[in-house]
Amino acid sequence: MVTAAELLQKKGRHLETALTDAEIAEHLAAVDNWALQDGKIAKTFVFKNYYETLAFVNAIAWVIHADDHHPELTVTYNRCVVKFDTHSVNSGKGGISENDFICAAKVDAIFQQAAQ
Repeated sequence: MVTAAELLQKKGRHLETALTDAEIAEHLAAVDNWALQDGKIAKTFVFKNYYETLAFVNAIAWVIHADDHHPELTVTYNRCVVKFDTHSVNSGKGGISENDFICAAKVDAIFQQAAQ
């Protein structure tokens, strides 16, 4: 079984194969409160104000860019919805890859650090 700690140690890489439904379920168990929504993994993060929301967005942009894997973000005053999928898997048809979960674990770590 994969853990969030293991995912945090990994770096994203270009993949060609999507995870199976069973692998997605296993990986979802490793990341806190992420859910499968419309073919993507998604989570909503809540903040005190717009400044904290934007600081979070900038922090995840910096970290996730290093993995060359970019989320879909919906940003409002005190919320940020983060969604990941991998467009390049399944011969360009898209799907969920391990990269999505590596980045999800990193986004969670950033959020936890900001909450301290």
